[in-house]
Amino acid sequence: MNQTVKPLLDLSTDGQIATLTLNRPDKFNALSQELLQELQTALTDIRNDPSVAAVILAARGRAFCAGHDLKQMRANHSENYYQSLFSQCSQMMQTIRQLPQPVIASVQGLATAAGCQLVATCDLAIAANTAKFAVSGINLGLFCSTPSVALSRNINNKRALEMLLTGDFIDADTAVEYGLINHSVEPEELEQHTNSLAQRIASKPASARRVGKSMFYTQLPKPLDDAYNYAAEVMANNMMDAETVEAVDNFLNKKHTRT
Repeated sequence: MNQTVKPLLDLSTDGQIATLTLNRPDKFNALSQELLQELQTALTDIRNDPSVAAVILAARGRAFCAGHDLKQMRANHSENYYQSLFSQCSQMMQTIRQLPQPVIASVQGLATAAGCQLVATCDLAIAANTAKFAVSGINLGLFCSTPSVALSRNINNKRALEMLLTGDFIDADTAVEYGLINHSVEPEELEQHTNSLAQRIASKPASARRVGKSMFYTQLPKPLDDAYNYAAEVMANNMMDAETVEAVDNFLNKKHTRT
């Protein structure tokens, strides 16, 4: 009897919105090497597709993502393998940040360890109020070192270290308070809220979307003076864009008409 092999990652598009859906529900959407590679390939393709204005990262099943595939890791017990795996995962996470398109995590369930890292890496995140978050590797004797990189860039150090050193779960409302996610909504409203946010972003002029995300992350580590100098240069270039000029002129004409 032949069995149909389901894809580990589904890609669908709706206008300018691309949705990537993790599809290992029976494995809690654990990040196997194969799933990491599919994510890397899909994200690289999206990065080069100007028709995509925003990306939604979603998942099927009870868990959004339970982190790395521990069974696969134990079956390949060598330091070289682990270095390669964590490097592969880090590259995929950085690709999310390097995308010109904003990436929105739509978190319907559990997000632990590298799954929590994935949420923290996405530019924006909306979660069902039943979702829970943890960096729980410490419970197995493994400090969540790579997840700590993304986590510490979302929430303050004391909160991040408490999560990392205890492995305790936080709920979605606490995740909003911490700054890990943007909004906590009823589970049945998650898809609607995520799509609405993506559509609002997609409706903005492409010229601003193109430069905005890159500029935001580039200025963050800079000293204040350097950040302002860089921001001024980017904004001046942005003002020279033909689409921006047209949008500003349209706004001024409408304002003149109203007055």
